[in-house]
This record gives sequence, C-alpha cells and structure tokens, in this order.
Amino acid sequence: MPVEFIGYIGNFNASETIARSGPIVDRNHIAAAAAIHENGGFDRVLLAFHSTSPESILVGQYVTSLTRNLKLMIAHRPGFTAPTLAARQLATLDHLSDGRVSVHIITGGNDQELAQDGDHLTKDERYARTSEYLDIVRQEWTSEKPFDHDGKYYHVTGGFSEVKPQGSDGIPIYFGGSSDAAIAVAGKHADIYALWGETYAQVSETIQRIRVAAASHGRSPRFSLSLRPILAETEEEAWAKADRILQQATALRASGERLISVNAKSGSGQPPNEGSRRLLAAAAQGARLDKRLWTEIAALTGAAGNSTSLVGTPDQVADAMLDYYGLGVTTFLIRGFDPLEDALHYGRDLIPRVRALVAERDNAAAPAQAAE
Repeated sequence: MPVEFIGYIGNFNASETIARSGPIVDRNHIAAAAAIHENGGFDRVLLAFHSTSPESILVGQYVTSLTRNLKLMIAHRPGFTAPTLAARQLATLDHLSDGRVSVHIITGGNDQELAQDGDHLTKDERYARTSEYLDIVRQEWTSEKPFDHDGKYYHVTGGFSEVKPQGSDGIPIYFGGSSDAAIAVAGKHADIYALWGETYAQVSETIQRIRVAAASHGRSPRFSLSLRPILAETEEEAWAKADRILQQATALRASGERLISVNAKSGSGQPPNEGSRRLLAAAAQGARLDKRLWTEIAALTGAAGNSTSLVGTPDQVADAMLDYYGLGVTTFLIRGFDPLEDALHYGRDLIPRVRALVAERDNAAAPAQAAE
C-alpha cells in the first residue's frame, strides 16, 4: 500500500529550539512552508489547534489558496462549533479546494486548556460528546433528506446540508487519543487513527486495540505515526545534531519561552492525557530505544505533543520507518525542529527513500499474496 506523508505548517516559525518572533499569523512563513511541502512531495499538511491559537479552518483556507495539490489535515476540536455548521464549513472548503480536505479530531485531555474555551466536561464526557458530534457530522455529509437527532449533548430537528463533500468517500477523519474512552470512539469513527512516535511494542499494542474496537463496527481504519526525524550524512553526525537540539531546547525552556502552554500535571505528577504518559513511559526506558527512537525531547517537555525522533542517516531513518510500516502504519506525520529547513530535507532525502522501500517490500510480498 502506498504511504502517505503529512507535514506541518505552523502559524509562525517556532519550535522547541526556535523562539517565536513576528506576528502570531505570519503569512510569509505560512506561504513558505506551503511551497516547501508541496514541492517536496508531501501529501498533506497538519494545521494544529489549541485553545489560544489562530483558527485552523481559516488558516487551511489560506493554504489552499496558495497551493494546487497539497491536501490538508485540519485539527478540529468538537464541542465549540455546532456539528451541523462544522460539517458544512469543512464540506464547503472541500469544494473550494477541489477535494483536498481532511479533519483531525482532537477531543483534548487537558482540563485547564479546555476551560480556556469554556468547556468543563470530564474527559469521558468529552469523548461521549465527540462520538455524538461525529454521528451528526457524518449525517450532514451523507443524508439525502432532513434528519433528526435526539442525543445527550445535541438535539437537531430537520438537519440537512445542501453541500456535501466532493469525494465519494467523504472527508477523511483522522482521530487522536489513547485513553480507553478515546479508543472506543476511534473504533467507531476513525478512518485513520493517529499515534505519536512510540516504541515498536507500544505501536503494535495500540494498533491491535484499535482494530478490535473497530471490528465491532465493521470498520478497518488505517494508522498514522507522528515523528520528528533528525537526519545527517553519518549516524555519528545525526546523534551529535540530536545532542545540539536537546541543548538548544533546554536553554530555550530555561529562558521561559513556550510555544504553547505545557501539559498541566495531575496530582500524581503525570500529564493528564494518556498519549503523553505513554511517551514518558517510553522515555523512562531509556534515551535511545529500538533501532533509533530518541526520547529525550519528550522527557524534557513532559511529552507535550509530538516529541520523539528517529535519528540517523536518511537510509537508516527510512529503514526504521519501514519497520513501522510492517506493523501496519501507512501514514507518517513528520516535522522537524527547524520547520522550514527540515521539511526541505525530508522532501529531498527521506520521503523518496521511504516510498522506494515500501514499494520494494510490497512488490516482494505480492507473489506470496497472490498464491494464497
């Protein structure tokens, strides 16, 4: 199966190692990032969501105006827009972009961040609301006649959308979340389930849990893995680069600079969301795991987001990514600590190698599959 590559377009140039400067919506940075990703062979780009950030759907509209083929993965949090309206917003942008829209559903595990948008439900209640929200969104996208919905969180009478997604398969729904409540909702709704960069064992376990949850709904989702590849011409140089990144990130944090609010800790001293706890559990096993998974940025930041790396030459990192492909991952979300320069290198040095390895693996497996 061909692999999909997703990049990342921030609203400004910043990372764990680069302090933000300039406007909160930096159109020059967005335009440069869009051009690099489109020309570099990325399939999509993630447009992130946070309770204090610029609005992701509107940024996505700007990106589609600058590009011709680059697709979007718009992070979206259920509960703050009526599901009927959100469905029409996404379907409208799907038409304006010639079918380039997907949505990444992030319910949210941090109570303090959710409170910034006026949401005070418990985590399990939020996931229950997300499931109901997506039920309505899909009806808006597919129903050929008005429908009613009478649920716990939403009551719709005569709901209907004249604008439907362009593609016959609708708008792809990516889904993130690692708690038991999240797994249950993902099994029902996710077209692509998104994991952070965990160990081989953790990824294999989660994929199996999702497949079991999805099977009860007659569904078979695909899987995405998020990583921060660190590349250099030699392995020694790549690890030296990782050490410099850690030093830069440590110094930037000491200065008080934060890209976004960090994870609030629970009473146990752990982050409130299961995904971060899983990354920290991996980091507790060591700084370097499996072939070349590097965990020190996750340990430094409290695993506040996508924060683990594969470190090595482009060939070595591509080989490690092929291992994840063997576990069932068919989408890779990759972004660097130097957002523009790293995206350029990924498009030139990494993406073609991974695509070639996957094609070689699939071609080798084809005769055996045909004989079964």
